[in-house]
Amino acid sequence: MKATEVPSITGAYLFEPTPYADERGFFCRTFDADVVRSVGLDPDAFLQDSLSRSVRGVLRGLHLRSGEGEAKLVRCSYGKVFDVVVDLRPNSPTYRNVATFELSGDTQVSLYIPAGCAHGFQALTETADTSYRIDRPHDPTEDVTIAFDDPELAVPWPLPVTSTSQRDREAPSLAEVLKRMEG
Repeated sequence: MKATEVPSITGAYLFEPTPYADERGFFCRTFDADVVRSVGLDPDAFLQDSLSRSVRGVLRGLHLRSGEGEAKLVRCSYGKVFDVVVDLRPNSPTYRNVATFELSGDTQVSLYIPAGCAHGFQALTETADTSYRIDRPHDPTEDVTIAFDDPELAVPWPLPVTSTSQRDREAPSLAEVLKRMEG
């Protein structure tokens, strides 16, 4: 497994496994504490694992947490997703940058998203399973949602949105969220 820094989002990393393929399929390690530690992250910091299943066109996000934020390790374990990270850390050199990735079950690449960054994704296949590791227990009172179609962010979602949650449909603009977070 190798770790690669994401240049457009300070502190974000891609963890790329080395699959071993044969006539049966493949095997790969999807998490390696030593590799995580090698880039200065604490592998023991992750406290919860979650899984979401989405169908083609479903969009989830853009989500982040207020307060201390929440770091995530995200992987598409089955299917394929278009993944988006927005740096909303005011003191970050990549503040307000948007980075996009294609994560897939074929590669099993994991994306580390630092606390203070918004995250969302869209399912590109009929079924897409997305696995999350987070570093803090979920507290719904800290949930923050930004409009996925905010023109200031101009995220190039690859498919028409077939479904999203009411929370995501009613999300405020980036400008409104930033004003609330600063005030």
